[in-house]
Amino acid sequence: MKTIDLSNATVRELNQALHDQASDLQDREWVVTHPNGAHNLAVGVNQEVSIDIEGHAGYYCAGMNQKASVTVHGNVGVGCAENMMSGYVRVKGSASQAAGATAHGGLLVIEGDAGARCGISMKGVDIVVGGSIGHMSCFMGQAGRLVVCGDAGDALGDSLYETRIYVKGSVESLGSDCIAKEMRAEHLEELKELLDRAGFDEDPASFKRYGSARQLYNFKVDNASAY
Repeated sequence: MKTIDLSNATVRELNQALHDQASDLQDREWVVTHPNGAHNLAVGVNQEVSIDIEGHAGYYCAGMNQKASVTVHGNVGVGCAENMMSGYVRVKGSASQAAGATAHGGLLVIEGDAGARCGISMKGVDIVVGGSIGHMSCFMGQAGRLVVCGDAGDALGDSLYETRIYVKGSVESLGSDCIAKEMRAEHLEELKELLDRAGFDEDPASFKRYGSARQLYNFKVDNASAY
């Protein structure tokens, strides 16, 4: 196990060390101590290593992640796991805005709440939130799944493409072209698998499903008021 103490090392040194180990995979377990809310922790990691951040992290933690498993034992700032391609990111606390934004793959788990624009323009990532999410979440969500065990804020799924959304609690309002959809057997099975992977003991039957009405894919003058 490799430990890096950010009270002595810089963020640049941490990220460089994580990138340099690409040629030497003896150190597959990393621990980062005293992060103190620093930005850009563990970004762009492209190896199958585990990274435990022992405290709060700032902006863009685990951004552009590939293959790595990153656990933050605290809260995270804006853009956690932004543009993640693969791997696994778990936040033991809550996340600020734009968690999982533009992410293409992997699994992002937030045990607490997530702020506004969670999963904005997500492109294939799976996001599971143990608490509630803020307004404009999943705006222009293109692919992947978003699971919310709490409530959702205003304009959920605005201009949605093919992302599937599951919410257990209330939804303040749905965005343009986002509608409630039937929860069929295959969706219950899919949701159970996601909840199990995230480690949440929830009943899939207590969730509602939301998706695209597919009216805004191409401009139609009859739908102009919805744009």
